[in-house]
Amino acid sequence: MSNTSSMPVLRGRGSALLSADREGLVLERADGRLTIPFGAIARVDAEARSVTVELRAPAGATPAVHRIEDVSAAAAVAFAHTVNALLPRSAEDVDGAALVEVRAFTRTWVETYRGKVGRVLLWLLGGILVLAVITAVVGDEKTAVAGAVFMMPFGGMALVGLWLGAVCIGPWWRETRLRRHGVTVVAARSADGAGAYEYTDATGTTRVLIHPGTAPSIQVSYAPRNPSDVLVLQEPSTRFLDITLGPCFLLGGLAALAATIGLSVVTILGIPLS
Repeated sequence: MSNTSSMPVLRGRGSALLSADREGLVLERADGRLTIPFGAIARVDAEARSVTVELRAPAGATPAVHRIEDVSAAAAVAFAHTVNALLPRSAEDVDGAALVEVRAFTRTWVETYRGKVGRVLLWLLGGILVLAVITAVVGDEKTAVAGAVFMMPFGGMALVGLWLGAVCIGPWWRETRLRRHGVTVVAARSADGAGAYEYTDATGTTRVLIHPGTAPSIQVSYAPRNPSDVLVLQEPSTRFLDITLGPCFLLGGLAALAATIGLSVVTILGIPLS
């Protein structure tokens, strides 16, 4: 193949990036990367500010396409012209989609779960602050301010306890289900960066995840219907600590939350704090 170093690099919508190397095209998105060999490409079309890569397909089959949008119109035309000039001419029926290497970047289940728990606790924090303000304004004049002030440490303990309980119990429960009903594979270290591991799911897609650690490989499990919903399996000792400490943290958080609400109620009703 000719040198592709002078070929434009197309930057599109949502941080998408289409570039070329000596072997073919590379389409990068936030959720993954496609490597498309030149031999898999039928042609590249530029239309306005979009570029479509049409793959080769056997006779009678609908060809697969990959598209990048919101690119420079001038760069799109130059890119398509250059790639089309590099494509090999062959009369063979080739399924280009089968030659494409798919690498999907996936968040682990724990990352997604912790994000959801964090959002719920932020709403709860807002509720506690609103309740404290209401207590200070509506409560008995002698105890309103003191009651609102005392609510804050109880509210803080509630949030910490609920957070620790949720991050212990949630992954343990999810792992228990995946060990019974999921697909467990070994993820090996990847060249995509520090802490990156990769595995191939049942569909043949190579998926890359980030996990702190130095082990050359780790065990991961995913839901059969959603191979991107992956969980890194824990060591037995960690699982034991989670199921032992998790309920304690959760009960402590609920007790602190109940104390926070109770303190607000007695202050608003004017019941003496001592």
